[in-house]
Amino acid sequence: MKRARKRDPQAGAGPLLDAQSRAWALLAAGACLLPLLLQLPPMLALAIGAAALAVGALSWRRPVPGWARLLLALVLVALALSQSRGFGRDTACALLAAMLAIKPAETQRLRDGRSLVGFALFAPFATFLLDQGPLPLLLALLGATLALAALLRMAELESGDTRHAPRPMRRLARVWRLVAIGLPLALAAFWLFPRLASPLWGVPERAMARPGLSDTMSPGDWLEVLNDDTTALRVQFHGATPAREQMYWRGPVLWHYDGRTWTRPDWLRGLPPAPVEPGPARWRYRLELEPTDRRQMVALELPRAAPQGTSLSLDYGLYAQRRLGSLTHWEMVSAPPRRFAPELRETMRRMALQLPQGFNPRTVAMARQWRSEAGDGPGADAAIAERAMRMINDGFGYTLAVELAGRNAVDEFLFDTRAGYCEHFSSAFVVLMRAAGIPARVVTGYVGGYRNPIGGYWLVRNSDAHAWAEVWLEDRGWVRMDPTAAVAPERIYDTLADRAPGAGGVLGDIATPVMDVSDWLRRGWNDFVLGFDATRQRQLLQPLGLPELPAARLAGLFVCAAVLSLLWMGWLVARASREQDPLLRAWRRLEKRYARLAPVLARAPHEPASRWAERVAAIRPGEAETLLRLMSRFNSARYARGQAGVGALRALARELRRHRPR
Repeated sequence: MKRARKRDPQAGAGPLLDAQSRAWALLAAGACLLPLLLQLPPMLALAIGAAALAVGALSWRRPVPGWARLLLALVLVALALSQSRGFGRDTACALLAAMLAIKPAETQRLRDGRSLVGFALFAPFATFLLDQGPLPLLLALLGATLALAALLRMAELESGDTRHAPRPMRRLARVWRLVAIGLPLALAAFWLFPRLASPLWGVPERAMARPGLSDTMSPGDWLEVLNDDTTALRVQFHGATPAREQMYWRGPVLWHYDGRTWTRPDWLRGLPPAPVEPGPARWRYRLELEPTDRRQMVALELPRAAPQGTSLSLDYGLYAQRRLGSLTHWEMVSAPPRRFAPELRETMRRMALQLPQGFNPRTVAMARQWRSEAGDGPGADAAIAERAMRMINDGFGYTLAVELAGRNAVDEFLFDTRAGYCEHFSSAFVVLMRAAGIPARVVTGYVGGYRNPIGGYWLVRNSDAHAWAEVWLEDRGWVRMDPTAAVAPERIYDTLADRAPGAGGVLGDIATPVMDVSDWLRRGWNDFVLGFDATRQRQLLQPLGLPELPAARLAGLFVCAAVLSLLWMGWLVARASREQDPLLRAWRRLEKRYARLAPVLARAPHEPASRWAERVAAIRPGEAETLLRLMSRFNSARYARGQAGVGALRALARELRRHRPR
């Protein structure tokens, strides 16, 4: 009885990967993983990157044991989930990066290598869910190029023809040629395929925390924002530009205070904006907002009207109708108010005077003493507010190095530490005003900005986030008061600029122009690529004096461009498959000319060129002399290349192309 053969589980997995094929596969996977890692939190990206390098090194000779793969997968998944607040876009991308980092652990055969490269191509596409800037695009193109080159190398391994494999640069040149063939069709789809005004579906909200303005403010919450130097918005003014100290970019307005956290009442969004008497100044500008995945927007105080697709709340908070999940542009007009809500309803007054019981007793006692000293006559509220500003100017300092406050945070700030940042100043000022019977609220947003001299626009970073106060005064309405700005310059103990790498000195002089150019290029990318929406697509031909293009005409233009692109692709493919030697190509065409005259004149596949020419000369004596002479020169040039110069080869090719049998 014959013993049954044990089946090889790797029988259908193809040959083992050689060193070069494995190197191409790992290099392609790493290049595809890199842009995704750059979008993840630094510690998580560092852990996944280190895991990918370790797995690649350990699996070079033999597969990593299954228990080690399982343990590493559990650790990376737990780390990715610990960095998130729920399950959303960021968490899914982090899990994809973690799985891709572990995938090389089981890559030993041809099928495994192709599986790794195919799986790696998902990473650049996932990157575009997080950032669609020029750097992720360049890195994605690099990763896709290396992935296609790795697949070409594996095709050579499968065919067994690895001895005559092209050099790495030639292999990359073949990939770039393929990319160039499909480029016209891709450009036609980008410029002409009709775009929808709104997406068919929404991308889940980012699950990992993204620094930016929030509708709440608690002690210590703003340190992450103030240390984030990424771009929040860009502004291009049309005409007059306000002074930098007038650039208060208004965001969420916080009314309710529970002793620790300030919050914004949601129901205020449904009320119409309060009446405002604008001042003489007018600022017209184009606002470019980076994605925040929130509906909250900012605007220069105070916006005169809500742009289309947005709404203004009672306290002039600006909100978009849908989440700002991508870069958006808004044309706006703002004017500083002369009088802002001169009449205050009783409901709003009570809300602007609300304080929790049992908190900050020393602050409440001082405010009541000030009230008893100032009285209730005309100008008393303004005098109390000015007294508070003078107190801050006389002895308070600005610093980010503060300890987390206890239960009575305002008391500790006003009477003990007397140092903090905008979160402490604005909160303490508003509590002090409310305790004195003056309606007050906290306003958050950004202040100032940096003018890029190359583009002539203003750049506002997340580190420019700021909180200030508004107090309601009789006949004037809401008046902005910024207690942080009242701190004397000599008592600003530390700033972000002091701690930034390369601040000042030679390094700072070099870094600043580089950053200006980089942001200017990013802004151009935003305008011409990310900002190319349905409206701009319809206006594509307006610079040529043509009207807007409706969707049907855009579709027609796209079809025409796609057909031309496909014809171009077909011609290039046919051209690439033809004989590359121009001399041999000319001789083949000569053979086809004779074959079209009569079947007996066609050259047989096994027939040498000299034998064919002699046979044709015997059948057609009138052309024997010319044909035999061309055949002799062709054989000499073909098999004695070193003796014939380039000019002689070109001359012979021209004669072969010109010869026409009668």
